[in-house]
Amino acid sequence: MNVRSDADDRAPARLDVSDLSVAFGGLTALDGVSFDVRPGDVVALIGPNGAGKTTVFNAVCGLVRRRGEVRIDGAAAPRRTAALSARGVSRTLQGLGLFAGLTARENVLLPVSGRRDADDLVAAQLRALDLDDLAHRPVTTLSYPDRKRVALARALVTSPRLLLLDEPAGGLGADDIAGLGDVIARVAETGCAVLLVEHHVDFVMGLADRIVVLDFGRVIARGTPDEVRTDPRVEEAYLGVKARA
Repeated sequence: MNVRSDADDRAPARLDVSDLSVAFGGLTALDGVSFDVRPGDVVALIGPNGAGKTTVFNAVCGLVRRRGEVRIDGAAAPRRTAALSARGVSRTLQGLGLFAGLTARENVLLPVSGRRDADDLVAAQLRALDLDDLAHRPVTTLSYPDRKRVALARALVTSPRLLLLDEPAGGLGADDIAGLGDVIARVAETGCAVLLVEHHVDFVMGLADRIVVLDFGRVIARGTPDEVRTDPRVEEAYLGVKARA
């Protein structure tokens, strides 16, 4: 967890979400969601299944019709993926989204293909995530934790200013989760703003600077891990209670 100064708290938000709402037909998936993520922040979205966490990501990325404001570095967020990337936004997916016919290195290369320094960027990212020895193996031959690291390396190779991580710890064992936490903390220390959706509450509590809790598409609590941990609304909706299907 980062230790923030007063100057950090006055820094402009890297991501500013204000009164975000999304509806699918007659179903309201998000209702007036607001939060921000500042440079160097790790902010986590938690809540029961179906609370709207991934819908927040999709709305930020322009993949669903949204109402309200989404601003990146003070300017309205574009609705095209390529434009988001140009604004320094990178995202991982729950399903990894790796190309099965490519090697680990080739998957990581894709976002920077065509750049003169692409080989150096890819080599550095593979090395940072201990993937050197797996670089030339097809991703289909890798273990699930290794494929998760390849997906993360692909997201980080562009040196994003805003990183969106969708359930990065899902399917990982305790050692891999601990290593993932170290990687995310190092990324945040560079000034990158990190927003993550995660079901592993212990992981979130030890990593996040701030937590936003959703239930039925609404924010029911927000604050530091200690503040959220003791909030009775969170205990009722999520912590210590079996998540709703």
